[in-house]
Amino acid sequence: MRNILFSAILLTLFVSCGDKKSSNDKMLLDSSGTFNNVSVVIDNELWDGSVGDVIRNVLAAPIYGLPQDEPIFTINQIPPSVFSGFVTKNRTVLEIVVDKDAGMEISKNVYAQPQKVIVIKGKSREALIDVINENAKKIVETFKNEEIEERQRQMAKSPHNFTSIQKKLGLTIQFPSAYRITKETDNFFWIRKDITTGTTNLMIFEVPYSAIKRNDSLVNQIVKLRDSIGKVFIKGRQDGIIKADGDKIESYLTTEDSYAPYIFETIVDNKPAIQTKGLWDLKADFMGGPFINYAIEDKINKRWVFVEGFAFAPSVEKRDYMLELEAIIKSVKIN
Repeated sequence: MRNILFSAILLTLFVSCGDKKSSNDKMLLDSSGTFNNVSVVIDNELWDGSVGDVIRNVLAAPIYGLPQDEPIFTINQIPPSVFSGFVTKNRTVLEIVVDKDAGMEISKNVYAQPQKVIVIKGKSREALIDVINENAKKIVETFKNEEIEERQRQMAKSPHNFTSIQKKLGLTIQFPSAYRITKETDNFFWIRKDITTGTTNLMIFEVPYSAIKRNDSLVNQIVKLRDSIGKVFIKGRQDGIIKADGDKIESYLTTEDSYAPYIFETIVDNKPAIQTKGLWDLKADFMGGPFINYAIEDKINKRWVFVEGFAFAPSVEKRDYMLELEAIIKSVKIN
C-alpha cells in the first residue's frame, strides 16, 4: 500500500512539472513584425550620435544587386524606457547596453518566438562602436538567417505538390502553391508566381561538372551559362515577331552588361555553392530586374545544380521579393 501511495505521489509531481513547463511555453507569445524590420533598443542620445550612425551604416546599408537603393533592414529605434509589452515581440531585436564588460551576446526567443535578440555592450561610445564594427557581418547574417527561416516556415504552410522536379532533377525544393510551373523539360524548370506589379520567378537546371572551372573567370562562366539557358527557355514578348525588314526579333532573358554581377562563395545543403547577384533584362524588350543565382556543386552526381530567383516588379521595392526567392533556394535538398 505504501509503495502504491509513493508511486501515486511521484506521478502527481511528474504531471505537475509537465504542466508547468507547458504553461511557461504558452506564455511566450508569437513574434511579430514585417520582414527585414529590426527593432533597435537604444537611448535617444546614443541613437542621435556616433553610435546610431554606425548602427545605420551596418543595418541600413544598401543591398547590392537591386536596381535602386534599398536598405538591408528597415530600422525602428525604441528607447529602453518604452521597450515593454507588445513592443518587445519583434522578430529581430538589437539592444545597446552601456556596461563595463564589452562584447556581444546572441539569444533566441527572449521575449517571443521565433526571435533573435543581439545585445551589444560597452562602457563608452567608443567601446560600443568597436563591438558593432567588429561584429557587423555576424549581426547582419544572424538577422538575415532569422528572416529566411521565418519565410520558409510561412511558405511551408501551403506547399506545392509538384513531383516532377524530384523525379527529373533528383532534388527537392520548397515553395508555396501559389507558384506554377511555366516550362518544364528533362533538366530545366521555369516556375513563377504572379504578384501585384509583375512576377517572381525561379529557374532550376543542371549542367555537367566540367562546365565550371574555379579560376579568375568564374563570374563570366556563371553569366555565360545562365544567359545560354535564358536564350533557349525564357523568351520575351516580342520574340519571333517579323520586323519590317523581314528579320525576326530575338527577345530572351540575359544578364544586364552595364551592371557588374557580385559573386560570393557560400554553402547550400552542406555543399559548396557560388552565389551570383546582379540585374537581368530581356533583349529587345523593356523588362528587367534583380536576380540571385546559386550554382551548387554536386560532386556525387558529377554536376552543378543551378537555382536562380529573379523578379519583375517595376516601380516598387524588391527587397522582400528577393528574400522570398532566396528562402526558396536555400530549401534545396539534393538527393
